[in-house]
Amino acid sequence: MALLIRGGRIITATDDYTADIYCEDETITRIEPRIDPRSLPSGTEVVDASGKYVFPGFIDPHVHIYLPFMGTYAADDYESASKAALAGGTTTLIEMICPGRQDEPLAAFELWRSKAEKLAAVDYTFHMSVVRFEDAVRDQFREIVKAGVASFKVFLAYKGALNLSDEHLFEAMTLAKELGVIVTAHCENADAIDVLQRRLLAAGKTGPEWHGPSRPPVIEASGVHHLCGFAELLGTHVYIVHTSCDVAVSEALAAHARGVNVWIESVIPHFLLDETDTARPNFEGAKYVMSPPLRDTANQAVLWNGVKSRAISTIATDHAPFRFRGQKDMGKDAFTKIPNGIPSIQERVDLVHTYGVSAGRLGLQAMVDACSTQAARLFGLYPRKGTIQVGSDADLVVYDPAFRGTFSQECSYSNVDYNAYEGWERKGRASVVTVRGVVQARDGEFVGTVGRGRFLKREPTHF
Repeated sequence: MALLIRGGRIITATDDYTADIYCEDETITRIEPRIDPRSLPSGTEVVDASGKYVFPGFIDPHVHIYLPFMGTYAADDYESASKAALAGGTTTLIEMICPGRQDEPLAAFELWRSKAEKLAAVDYTFHMSVVRFEDAVRDQFREIVKAGVASFKVFLAYKGALNLSDEHLFEAMTLAKELGVIVTAHCENADAIDVLQRRLLAAGKTGPEWHGPSRPPVIEASGVHHLCGFAELLGTHVYIVHTSCDVAVSEALAAHARGVNVWIESVIPHFLLDETDTARPNFEGAKYVMSPPLRDTANQAVLWNGVKSRAISTIATDHAPFRFRGQKDMGKDAFTKIPNGIPSIQERVDLVHTYGVSAGRLGLQAMVDACSTQAARLFGLYPRKGTIQVGSDADLVVYDPAFRGTFSQECSYSNVDYNAYEGWERKGRASVVTVRGVVQARDGEFVGTVGRGRFLKREPTHF
């Protein structure tokens, strides 16, 4: 079906102008000051975007949907997660594949892909986690890259489960450089965290408020320094995920100044929530346990300013949906057993618009850059995704900045039983969301087709 979006204010990472957009055969084919609808094929759908913004479809470069973790499974599947994403204006997801150490990497890739292919209502791709890297699995990672996954994920955390030894980290980063694959990295220090956790529990400090002290900012910064040292030595391109605090950002920027190929991601909970949330009474603080943990509020200005200056490349979510009842409460006797994650896949864009743009912390173009364009550029999707130009996929968000409401669990498509931003003021909402030219959501409601999403095969670009 053909689609005409009329009279919207088009915002990209670099542009701001008013025009009409015509889409056909899943792509943008015309952008002109005015397109006469009478000249278009019969049946063309017309969307009036007057008084609204038109953004490129937003990309969340860091989500967990199918996730075996800490003795349970994430609550979402691709149907619920992609409906939530679309309701919030996100049209492309990049999911972390997180197999166990005993799993074969290629089989894990096929399993994660199978979870998406019949249920995704958005386009999707993956980062492939490397949790072991002996010679027996090396060729499997080559095959995964050939299949279209051009990014790895490594963990410097979760001792005994996901963390890599330095030997395996070095070898994985060597292969990544050879193949042109960017390495996304969770930067902490698994051994230091393990020691601190055991000391705190032995002292009877078991509540969720002790999660943060078990992995303080200096541990995150040391992980960034460690990874960037390997990247400097090998020339590997690296992307630091969920960077939460001033000292960790500073380590990455210092490495960049030395010539290291490093980019910084932060995630929306760290911009708005803080360490006091984990101290909420009646175990409510468990809802706010994630890693790296929520920090002192002084770090939030560093993150907002980093996005504004574009020193921080992306705002993601690290969406990891675990229910408060029956999952988060597994850790009532020890914070180390609380499944980590703060669901934000539906709220991210509106939170950035409300507390970033509307609050004067950053402009619309910086918002688009951090929530769409940079992810597309870094992960081999640009200009197919992440911008509005002739030839790009017709992933478009007609956004109403005049909408006023509140965030609530009641309005969420995610299969969780709470909203970390419950009752917060909300300024702006996606009024029409398209995926390759077909409307999939209107005014916060999913109206599209489950299973329409496609796997995005990517070519390595980080040689």
